[in-house]
Amino acid sequence: MVVESTSEQDTYQLGFSLGEQAAAGDVFCLVGDLGVGKTVFTKGFASGLGITEPITSPTFTIVQVYEEGRLPLYHFDVYRISDVEEMEEIGYEDYIYGDGVSFIEWANLIEDILPKRRRVITIEKDLEKGFDYRRITIA
Repeated sequence: MVVESTSEQDTYQLGFSLGEQAAAGDVFCLVGDLGVGKTVFTKGFASGLGITEPITSPTFTIVQVYEEGRLPLYHFDVYRISDVEEMEEIGYEDYIYGDGVSFIEWANLIEDILPKRRRVITIEKDLEKGFDYRRITIA
């Protein structure tokens, strides 16, 4: 599925819709360059799960856990991961194979350890179509 977003609100709303539909054990892999709207999408997704606390990118902590929604959200940002062993040290399997929903930013950096059953969301800019334009592919 490909969705064209022309505003932050569009991107947020698409994330919200996916969050409403998410089920325990789902793994969502979020891929896109810096500044494409990954955090905006994640905020919408969390809101769709019923999470109201502020969502921030866990760049330095690697994983942030939100438990107030209808399902726990395990929000990973693996941008700074230099070796897959770091994921093992934080016990990633407990999250990814747990009872919540895993949302992994920069997932392409750790593809080797991800479950085969996952949804990949790619967000891309196209400045020829406008500064706020995003092409969001969900596979």
